[in-house]
Formats: sequence, C-alpha cells, structure tokens
Amino acid sequence: MKNFTGKVAAITGAGSGIGRELALELARRHCHLALCCDRNMDGLQQTVDEAGALGVEVTSQRLDVANRDAVYAWANKVVEDHGKVNLIVNNAGVELVSTIEGMQYEDFEWLMNINFWGAVYGTKAFLPHLKAAGEGHVVNVSSVFGLFSVPAHGAYNSAKFALRGFTDCLREELDMMQCGVSATSVHPGGIKTGILRSGRAHSSIRALGFDERDFYSKMEKAFINEADAAARAIVRAIVKNKRRSCVSRYAF
Repeated sequence: MKNFTGKVAAITGAGSGIGRELALELARRHCHLALCCDRNMDGLQQTVDEAGALGVEVTSQRLDVANRDAVYAWANKVVEDHGKVNLIVNNAGVELVSTIEGMQYEDFEWLMNINFWGAVYGTKAFLPHLKAAGEGHVVNVSSVFGLFSVPAHGAYNSAKFALRGFTDCLREELDMMQCGVSATSVHPGGIKTGILRSGRAHSSIRALGFDERDFYSKMEKAFINEADAAARAIVRAIVKNKRRSCVSRYAF
C-alpha cells in the first residue's frame, strides 16, 4: 500500500493513544475508517468526531477483541458498511504487572485473550477481506517488550513475544503467496498512552522491590514519546512495507 486515498482501515483500541492518532493520521491521508474499542466509548466518539471532520467516512462500535465471534462479525460489518477493507491494525491492549510466581491464572488469561488472541482473531477475520480487496496490510502492534523481557511483566512479555512470532510467520507466508497483502509487526516503547490506566497490578511485585500502589505512576514517567509520532512511524512502515517497525528511542 503506497497511498491511502479511498482505502478503508479498521483499527482496534481507537479510543485513545496510538489507535486514535493512527486514525487521525490515516484520515488526513483520505483513508476511510472503521474504529472500535471496548471500554473508552467517550474517547472513541471523540476519535470519530475528529476523524470525520477531516472528510472521510467513519464507522464505529464497541467491541471486545477477546470475543472471537464478535471480531468476525465486526470484520463482516466493516465490509458491509464500506464495501471493502484494506488495512487491519490490531492495536488494542492491556497491561498486567505481577511476578510469574504470584500471577493469577485468571489475570494471565485476561491479558493473553486481549493482547494475543485479540490480534489473532483480528488477523484471521480480516485477512480474507484484505485478499479480496486485492491490496491490503495487517499491522499487529507488539511492543519493545516483544523484543526483550523485563521483570514484573511476564504476561505482557509472553503476549508480545508471541505476537511478534505470529506476525513474522504471517509475513513470510504472505510473501510466498504473492497475494497483494503484507504484514508488519510494530514495537512501540515509552509511548504516551492510557494503557497503564487499564492495567492490573499485583502485590507480588513487592518481592522485587516495587510497590503496586504507585508502580504505574512511576512507570509513566518513562513515557516520553508522543502517540502521534508513533502513528506517523506506523504509516511509514506500511508504505515502505517493513517487516518490523520499532517506533521509539527505546526500541532497536
């Protein structure tokens, strides 16, 4: 995809952060949008209003990306509403801070269902539609924590490493098929987003010298990269058809 004029992009987690800024960047490039999020519906409506003011068609809905049937239904609805879809950005994500020993299985599964399985569902639900459009791209938002591991983030590391492997394999297969569709794994780091406010923190991290009551507020001080810059980097990665895009000074 060398340009976005008249194309249609579907973006998860579009209520704030990278999802919102990517929607606005694409709208400025005359790309129509299908947007969703799960909890921040006020934020999603703000994204819809701002993107729509740029003159593109925008549809939106509440969606739990961990619900496979709902994701497939959304993919079909996007094509029904817009006539086609050329780009899926699996961006929705949550955080969990815990030691592996202290991690509750329910919390681990909650994160994996959103951060990993949500992207898998989005990829597989939209891929036939991208191929039918004749020109398309899959963007899966991993993390710098999908490149290296850090303590207290075992679940997040696991999901993001898995998503990198999944997307790398997908890219290789799409290249072999020569079907007009490609894929990029994105690795943001230190981006100013609201992901930590949707996270969960477990007292087990006290064994590591951390305090779960202020862990996120301290961690946010390292978030020094703007989401709009990350969005522009992702767009450049699509245009250049990069296999992997590291979008902050913390990435490598």
